[in-house]
Amino acid sequence: MRKKAVIKTRKKRDRISVILYVLYLVMLIGSTCLIGKLVYLQAWFKPDPRIKAALTPQSTRIVTQPVRGNIYDCKGKLLAMSCPNYILHMDCTVQKSNYEHMKDREKGMRLENEWRAKAMDLSVELAKVFPEKKARDYYKMIINGREKGSKYLAIGTPVDRKTRNRIIEFPLWNEGAYKGGLIIENDNIRVYPYEKLARRTIGFVRSNKSGVSNTHIGLEGHYDKYLHGQEGIEWQRLTDNGKVRDYDSTYCTVVDGQDLYTTLDIDYQEIADKALRKGIENEPDVEGGCLVLMDVKTGAIRAMVNLTRDNGGRGRFEEISNMAIGRKAEPGSVFKTVTLMTLLEDGKISSLDQTIPTNHGKVEGAKIPVDAHIQQYEVQNHTNRISILKGFEMSSNYVFATLALQNYVNEPERFLSYINKYHLNETPDFDLDGWRTPTIPTPQTRYWTNADLAAIAYGYSTQETPLHILMFYNAIANKGVMMKPYIVGEPVKMDAICSEQTAKTLTRALQGVTNEGTAKALKDARSNVAGKTGTSFATFDNGKYQDEHGRRKYLGTFAGFFPAEDPQYSVICSIYSKATTKSFQGGGIPAVAVKSLVDQIYNIDPYGQIRITK
Repeated sequence: MRKKAVIKTRKKRDRISVILYVLYLVMLIGSTCLIGKLVYLQAWFKPDPRIKAALTPQSTRIVTQPVRGNIYDCKGKLLAMSCPNYILHMDCTVQKSNYEHMKDREKGMRLENEWRAKAMDLSVELAKVFPEKKARDYYKMIINGREKGSKYLAIGTPVDRKTRNRIIEFPLWNEGAYKGGLIIENDNIRVYPYEKLARRTIGFVRSNKSGVSNTHIGLEGHYDKYLHGQEGIEWQRLTDNGKVRDYDSTYCTVVDGQDLYTTLDIDYQEIADKALRKGIENEPDVEGGCLVLMDVKTGAIRAMVNLTRDNGGRGRFEEISNMAIGRKAEPGSVFKTVTLMTLLEDGKISSLDQTIPTNHGKVEGAKIPVDAHIQQYEVQNHTNRISILKGFEMSSNYVFATLALQNYVNEPERFLSYINKYHLNETPDFDLDGWRTPTIPTPQTRYWTNADLAAIAYGYSTQETPLHILMFYNAIANKGVMMKPYIVGEPVKMDAICSEQTAKTLTRALQGVTNEGTAKALKDARSNVAGKTGTSFATFDNGKYQDEHGRRKYLGTFAGFFPAEDPQYSVICSIYSKATTKSFQGGGIPAVAVKSLVDQIYNIDPYGQIRITK
């Protein structure tokens, strides 16, 4: 009996082992099939595109534009600002598919007709806001868009916030984007409260058709990254409740642009603009002009006016190009101050009262035109000698050509080294792009004669921009210390280009020009002005200074500072003429425009006692 029981137990265990083995085998086969299926799905399986599109929510990349920073003048007045602007589009297909696929066809048709009725009411309201189209035209446009599947139909023109708030309450659109289809995009526009004032200095940024910024002008252009900020980026997907942010995608927070604070004084800018316009607007032979006002102690630019005739030189004066930094030319007699500073600093002369022979205006050692002014001076004063001061006051080419040749004919590089010391051969960093580098000839750069040295001494052969000349005169006003011109940031001292005593002597000479010399137009200005006139001719395409009709192209300039006894502001005004038989001297329109500027500033700020130092 016991043996039978053992055999029975053993058979029972064998049966269980077989069952477990079969189950293990089934599970092994199932696991192998499952793993194989997963490998297949990962490596080779491609779902039906229609099913994939239906089951996968589509994400849309949304770029949020930052609010561009404002630009302010030195007193906190807005020069440029961004205002919200709203662009309207419409998804004409909203709910259309739902209505068409309703099981209750009659209900679907009824809802579609109701939608279209509301679209008609919407069109009536749109015609009131955008009267360029009638209500039936808007309705036809919306319904055509619905039939053709338009999801981004442009509606009207950009609107302001007030109009936007009114529009979102219109029939159909007041039901939300998912039912009404309204799409509103924010596009900030740039507003310039003072319109044309300083427009070339303030500048702009323009984009091409693809939306890429490719034109950068003025402060707006130079500081574009600073003002622009950083776009915000997020991905949105469509759900039954409309578009929501896709949190599985990357996200970048929008960062608004920073504000820009400048040294410009919009009140002084307006004064300077009117002063220049008054002098040139009735002169058909004037091509354009610039006027720049700078703070002596800091180098801060308070006003920068650039006026050029539009319409190919036949229209009104507008801020088209920045001549103050972008146009270099032979400066004329304003450069004689450079020569006089060099003679004083190098110890070649010790007094403005020193005299030299008049020699009937003929320069010895160089082939340059005879100075007729010297011949006239000899006759009127019954003398054959002239002081350096008198030669400076009357702006004699003979006097300064002679002094340069007498002292530097055998070492012109020494004379040129002083010009380099004054930074008149280089362009410092500046807040506006396009400041051109001067041209200074040397014995190494071209065939050199004594005439080159003589010409440089009285303002020819070299090429300088008005801002370079102003930077030099500002250093004289600042007791010999040159400051870097700037519109944004803080004052930067470059170096001392001459001694305080030399600056004092030059100031005396420059006062002589405005009291007794070529700038007498400034003699009765409300603030004492020290400065120098300059007149030069521009060359024609053939390299000559005169065309076949005897016409010339003039550059007339006045550069100086005021009040002469305690300088607060330096100023330069340059006038460029077309080819003309008229004469445009530095002592004419430029000096008169500066006098108007000085008088008006004196009314606001007597003797510069009220000064902005930012």
